[in-house]
Amino acid sequence: MRFISPTKGVMSWDELVDDLLLYIAEEPELAYKLIIGTDSQVREETYFVTAVIVHRVGKGARYYYNRRAYENIKSMRQRIFMEAATSLETASKLTQSLADKGHAELDLEIHLDIGQNGKTKEMIRDIVGMITGSGFDAKIKPDSCGASTVADKYTK
Repeated sequence: MRFISPTKGVMSWDELVDDLLLYIAEEPELAYKLIIGTDSQVREETYFVTAVIVHRVGKGARYYYNRRAYENIKSMRQRIFMEAATSLETASKLTQSLADKGHAELDLEIHLDIGQNGKTKEMIRDIVGMITGSGFDAKIKPDSCGASTVADKYTK
């Protein structure tokens, strides 16, 4: 799986993890938040974009994204569940990669493109339950910038 850094270009998964850790090592005394978010957009195909964000709290962030296209995913419910599952898979992989490099202490939250307003409100309990049941914190709109802002930017 390849990710893109807006400043560094295409990166492998291992390069992404190393770059993320170097970013944290530049100012280790600061607080960091790791965020995973996925958004999708239907056209001829359905595009899913997953963002991996390392937020230097109060001091900016660095992010990476992956964009994939799938056919025949038209149902909103199916797309939302696939967004959540994709974020969960990425978060699990990142958690494992960080633990392998001695950084199991870093907190990670998953941002979901669902909220109290609109058609997704009836899915909140199921989707948030899926994420928290897997051991991750879940954020919904308006507190889910990883999905609704960063990933959304690259679905267009």
